[in-house]
Amino acid sequence: MADPIYAVEREDNAAGGRYLVRLGEGAEGEMTYRRTAPNVMLIDHTGVPRAFRGAGIAQLLVDRMIADARAEGTRIVPLCSYVAAQFQRHPEWADLLAD
Repeated sequence: MADPIYAVEREDNAAGGRYLVRLGEGAEGEMTYRRTAPNVMLIDHTGVPRAFRGAGIAQLLVDRMIADARAEGTRIVPLCSYVAAQFQRHPEWADLLAD
């Protein structure tokens, strides 16, 4: 059986928003953020329901956020421990870190 394909959605407003993956039966994986300036996102939480952990969902959320940040010229403050760890693993993202 093929692995499911998960679509990452983005909900955004002036104050912040979230990236999410709908997992069925009301379950969602999400990564939330706040805007600390028009071009700065403070990532404050990433969560995936226990039943879906290990499926790469959190990484999908981060990958989408990185792609959006690059496309929009946004800088990132990785307050969430998962996102901070991903920045440590990906030095090629260093240019996206907010000063």
